[in-house]
Amino acid sequence: MSAASPEPAGASSSIGDMPTTTGSTAPVITRSEATWRGDRSFDAGPAGRTVLIDGAAKRAPGPVETLLNAIATCSSLDVIDIIAKRRTPVERLSVKITAHRRPDYPRRIMRLEVEFVIDGAEIEAEHAERAIHLSFERYCSVAGSLGPDIVTETRLTLNGVSRDPVQQHVWKPVATT
Repeated sequence: MSAASPEPAGASSSIGDMPTTTGSTAPVITRSEATWRGDRSFDAGPAGRTVLIDGAAKRAPGPVETLLNAIATCSSLDVIDIIAKRRTPVERLSVKITAHRRPDYPRRIMRLEVEFVIDGAEIEAEHAERAIHLSFERYCSVAGSLGPDIVTETRLTLNGVSRDPVQQHVWKPVATT
């Protein structure tokens, strides 16, 4: 997002160009499609933008690896945008993500370890940590769609210096009475 991008209509507040609320109560509809290609392979995605997903995880990422990639890319986009708001752009970013899963079926994710490796000359560690926190607590739609019982730990390596891991509290709906 660029600094010149307008805020969506009805946004009540924002971080950079990222609104914290939209003012709308209408759900956002997202669609995709998966087409079986034989064996354990699928073409998945919206028409014209599909990727191969290999249930055997031999020729392409499998379904769980695809979920991990979605968490990594979704949260990374948030981090890049939030840091850019401080006029300290990210020069390079990679994410290493590890999932610890149940040994029995369903072998759901129980714990995530996510390392953000970021380079940027003017980025302060506290600002990068805050961007990661905001991504998981407020903005990342993929992480926010996971079960609230999944322990998520992040680690920042900024300009070659690794910091201590931080347990994140992933977004969860507020209980209404």
